[in-house]
Amino acid sequence: MLRLTDVSVHYGRIAAVNHLSLEVNKEELIGLVGHNGAGKSTTLWAITGVLKPSSGQIDFEGRSLVGVSPDAILRRGIALVPENRRIFGRLSVGENLQIGTSGRRDRRAAHADIKAMCERFPVLGAYYDRPGSKLSGGEQQQLAIARALLARPRLLLLDEPTLGLAPLIVDQVFEILQELKQEGVTILLVEQNAARTIEVADRTYVMRSGGQIQFHGTADELSRIGDFETAYIGLGETA
Repeated sequence: MLRLTDVSVHYGRIAAVNHLSLEVNKEELIGLVGHNGAGKSTTLWAITGVLKPSSGQIDFEGRSLVGVSPDAILRRGIALVPENRRIFGRLSVGENLQIGTSGRRDRRAAHADIKAMCERFPVLGAYYDRPGSKLSGGEQQQLAIARALLARPRLLLLDEPTLGLAPLIVDQVFEILQELKQEGVTILLVEQNAARTIEVADRTYVMRSGGQIQFHGTADELSRIGDFETAYIGLGETA
């Protein structure tokens, strides 16, 4: 479904992503893990058209995304849950959800989907008329995920969905991801929490500082790398 081939992204002369290749197949949950500053978010920004690669190719369902606008990429079926949620705090929960359907023309179905999201995430229904800023961090994350799903994406990108959340809420977020995976949603998950990501993902790519992939594989394959945990920790030493 998604293929990145030898992708590099630069900020001036600095390579944030360096000759990165990865692929996501339909109905897979793929992890991209690494320490802060490794280039994970930059990779998502390149996929969604916010940044243009300095080299390489990004293809979605056989069509290039390089040079395509973020709005057009969303319409093609890729939705992003950004780092730190990025909800609209002054707007109500309901208004935030409605924004998730703004690119759709099937208004009756969109309204039904909003109702279904409030049933799936009861806190959103309970606080439907409350400003988004009044929600807790975990509740805001549920809102951000629901808003992205309302675009009916074929590929869901998540950028650090557990960042800054309490351990109990982290568990809830990973439970939501497992439920989405079981429902057949295709997901590319960017995370610093390597252990939890490897546990739920079909395959995981491990990015080192400098934007290069150090390892990739299934949980079983990565577990056979004897010094994986030591190596993973070491990836952050030069960040």
